[in-house]
Amino acid sequence: MKADVEAQGSTAPKAAAAAPAPAATAAPAKPAAAAMPQGMSADTVRKIYEGREHTEVTLDGMRKTIAARLTEAKQTIPHFYLRREVRLDALMAFRETLNAQIAARGIKLSVNDFIIKACALALQAVPDANAVWAGDRILKLKPSDVAVAVAIEGGLFTPVLKDAEMKSLSALSAEMKDLAGRARSKKLAPHEYQGGSFAISNLGMFGIENFDAVINPPHGAILAVGAGLKKPVVGKDGQIEVATMMSMTLSVDHRVIDGALGAELMKAIVENLENPVAMLA
Repeated sequence: MKADVEAQGSTAPKAAAAAPAPAATAAPAKPAAAAMPQGMSADTVRKIYEGREHTEVTLDGMRKTIAARLTEAKQTIPHFYLRREVRLDALMAFRETLNAQIAARGIKLSVNDFIIKACALALQAVPDANAVWAGDRILKLKPSDVAVAVAIEGGLFTPVLKDAEMKSLSALSAEMKDLAGRARSKKLAPHEYQGGSFAISNLGMFGIENFDAVINPPHGAILAVGAGLKKPVVGKDGQIEVATMMSMTLSVDHRVIDGALGAELMKAIVENLENPVAMLA
């Protein structure tokens, strides 16, 4: 800011003049450790908006934690991104059939339930990608513990569905509804939103077509899911047809998962979603 530059200009020359010249025999000073980049100070931002009507919101503990963890993620995790489109027609038809058969039990499966199952099975099919970063080592998990981002007032939680690869779609659906409900009322216990190796963030219900999600440390990856949209596509016979397509972006921690391994994981997720009956085998 202009005020910062002027302040430095008025004090720097005096400080330089007062400093004694170094002795000819003095050892060269060691370079100072690089400081972590900092944003504008609160006072600097307030000065920018002086005279403009605004409301100041004090950060609660949850918002401070979110800010700290996501700042850590973007500053320390070498993200790379893999993008795919998945055709949902078979899944939508299968979901409609299943929901008709289990409606009497009060169960209604969502597309997100299938995505959770698809990711859990993909982590089993590509076990080297079922991993987290642990500072000086990588931890490879055996179960598929899948976290799902849930928006709540003032922030978000990522409850974890443990052993998701072993649970039925109806069990995953019921557990996800319970966790999401208690997340929104802030009644989750810490062990219910800590852990996992992989996360899902779905903004398709808001009409978002595609986006890049920030990895939640220490997870190795997070899948960003967009909306399913009707689009013209080239069919297997070379003819143009209408299909329901969904865009997905996998954000990957390159320390944990290399490009080819991440591509293999994404391929497994897509295959599960495009062949939903096989997920029940």
